[in-house]
Amino acid sequence: MIYYTADLHFGHSNVIEMSKRPFKDIDEMDNALIALWNRTVSNDDTVYIVGDFAYRSSRPYSYYLERLNGKKHLIIGNHDRHLVKTENLAAYFQSVQQMTVVKDGQEQIVLCHYPIAEWSGYFRGWYHIHGHIHNARNQVFEYIKTQERMLNAGVDINNYKPVTFQELFVNNQYFKNLQY
Repeated sequence: MIYYTADLHFGHSNVIEMSKRPFKDIDEMDNALIALWNRTVSNDDTVYIVGDFAYRSSRPYSYYLERLNGKKHLIIGNHDRHLVKTENLAAYFQSVQQMTVVKDGQEQIVLCHYPIAEWSGYFRGWYHIHGHIHNARNQVFEYIKTQERMLNAGVDINNYKPVTFQELFVNNQYFKNLQY
């Protein structure tokens, strides 16, 4: 099975308030994210982390990476610079890239942490899976919600766990149509 996730922000206390996450502190958030991941992902599954794995954590990245099931691929996000500089990435990731194209079933998908207005394969029906915006409902979101093939892999709209393409599609449709 192939899964997608983004914006986990392991160890980042400010993200709890910023994204209105339902956790009282970092330990509760980190433990919940790890548990939900491992209940969903087996060691034989593939997970594309579409950026912002951890940020400002007092724990080493390896603390999280060693606890998470699956064959992991990292699409580098704006908060992954330190991870890329300090960890032996080959020990934890099958690949590390700024952007990539994958095939999931019949779908061609462009993965990039940042939302892109027009991507490779845009006119051929390819999808774009991104992160970066969390659950923000700003100008960028207003554009994204007009694009059926742009899917936000952020944990904040995907029940705090990696999700399949089909789940990602449903969760994004729900979030795009949610009235505040």
